[in-house]
Amino acid sequence: MRATPIEINWHSGLPIFASESFLKAVSDEYGWIGGIDDSGNLRCVLPYTIIRKAAVFRLVRFRVETISIGDELTVEEEKSFLNSVVEYFRSTGADMIIPATTNTIFHTYPDRANAAPYGSYIIDLSQSEDILWRSIGKTLRQNINTALKNGVNIQSGTEYLDVTYKYVVDTFRRSKLPFMSYEEFKRYILGLGENGKIMIADYEGVIQSCAVLAFSDYCAYGVYSGNIEGQHQGANKLLYWETIRLFKELGVQRFDFGGARIDPEKGSKQEALATLKMRYGAKLVRGYMWKYSFNALKYNLYCLAARFRSGGDIVDQEQHKLKNI
Repeated sequence: MRATPIEINWHSGLPIFASESFLKAVSDEYGWIGGIDDSGNLRCVLPYTIIRKAAVFRLVRFRVETISIGDELTVEEEKSFLNSVVEYFRSTGADMIIPATTNTIFHTYPDRANAAPYGSYIIDLSQSEDILWRSIGKTLRQNINTALKNGVNIQSGTEYLDVTYKYVVDTFRRSKLPFMSYEEFKRYILGLGENGKIMIADYEGVIQSCAVLAFSDYCAYGVYSGNIEGQHQGANKLLYWETIRLFKELGVQRFDFGGARIDPEKGSKQEALATLKMRYGAKLVRGYMWKYSFNALKYNLYCLAARFRSGGDIVDQEQHKLKNI
């Protein structure tokens, strides 16, 4: 499988993160790499962005996984394609490929990449609303109904951009994690255009919870979320139930909660989040995250900075689980 740059040709049947408007919003340098088979047929595409740091680092980042065109790629075909992708970016002078965004789950990874198992919880929205509701855990349904009875109100609109940014930053800070600047966040949201939504849960005039969502007919993704401390118990649960209902009504095929660690540590926050997503009836889809070095010195500096900033990137934190796959 040969990797080569191709023209962007996005439509709503593809992930929103493959669209030019989104790619342009998060990077000044971006594009699609196509996978061409031995017969000259386009079999897949892989959207990418280039991130430049401190005028020294040139980093490749994928915003969505390999997208099959026509028949699904086999694991062997995707590995062949990704090996060719690596060689293409090596030829462009990139310093490294860093881990993709957490909505991105590859079926495999290139030879000699540093990889880690990763997954995401996904709901099939082709099911009836009644089945979707009955798939939710009993206690979670009770929390949702309590929120409704107490008057928790769900609203949507870009007028909530500022408060959503504050809530997301505060939520990241409580987990001791960095977050993008306000200008970067605003550019991200506006880049989604009509394919982005900000939703909030309000209780007695106080916003309890908020979420940033990105969607196309292909899939809706939970991108970022934030909550106040001591929020109404059912506010966040109701927000996501109404989100699921909304995207089903819009004809979206699936809802993706946006990344999950495989076999999280017992009692950890990651385990609690995974359990919550399962209680919505979501199924775990397993795959991989990976990164690749072209320049050993710069790669080591990047890894050192990531460990200092947040204890390492997702591959660093999870790659020890690869031997258990």
